[in-house]
Amino acid sequence: MIEQLLELDKFLLLFINGFHADYWDSFFWLFTQKETWIPLYIGILYLIIKTKKTEATWIIVGLLLMFFLADQASSSILKPLVARLRPSHEPSLEGFVHLVNEYKGGRFGFVSSHAANSFGLALFTSILFRKKKYSFAIFLWAGINAYSRMYLGVHYPADIIGGIIIGFFAVWPSILLLKRFQPVVFKRNIYRNYSTIHFWNTEKLLLWILLISFVLLFIAAFFI
Repeated sequence: MIEQLLELDKFLLLFINGFHADYWDSFFWLFTQKETWIPLYIGILYLIIKTKKTEATWIIVGLLLMFFLADQASSSILKPLVARLRPSHEPSLEGFVHLVNEYKGGRFGFVSSHAANSFGLALFTSILFRKKKYSFAIFLWAGINAYSRMYLGVHYPADIIGGIIIGFFAVWPSILLLKRFQPVVFKRNIYRNYSTIHFWNTEKLLLWILLISFVLLFIAAFFI
């Protein structure tokens, strides 16, 4: 049974990885870089600080705790413990996996740290902001981020699914921390009592950051 699941995982990876072109190589290479999304991270921190002044410190601590748990669980615990080779390092897949810029990543791939961190961020901020448009956009971003790892041939679908689960689980200690020390965060809208930035402006700020980032990525992919 396990062998059949592993073979299915390889089949799905090769299927996803097989749809490639020079343009999309460039696009997903840029998309998967953490530096690409610095404006998004700054925008999220800006909104937390500006809209939740007294509670902002605890929210940021919770956010950092989530990232720490997701990253450590995926990179420091599960990857060396499970020790499953990435498809880019798997001898039986050599010559079958399409790699971009000869990028192979680290030796082991289960679970995906990218998936854990991006879906953890998406869930944490969705619970915090509680706005449907933002939640849809940030989960779409997390999904494309996870897909890019399979497109680049450095993670199997199971790595991604495992990373998503780890990211979701990493959120709950952070939420419990906030409920224990800053329960007011969950008792009122994040934008309440902040008169100089209204909801439609704050929501649009993050949506515009995501939209502009996507547009710039589509354009930049033509030139690299």
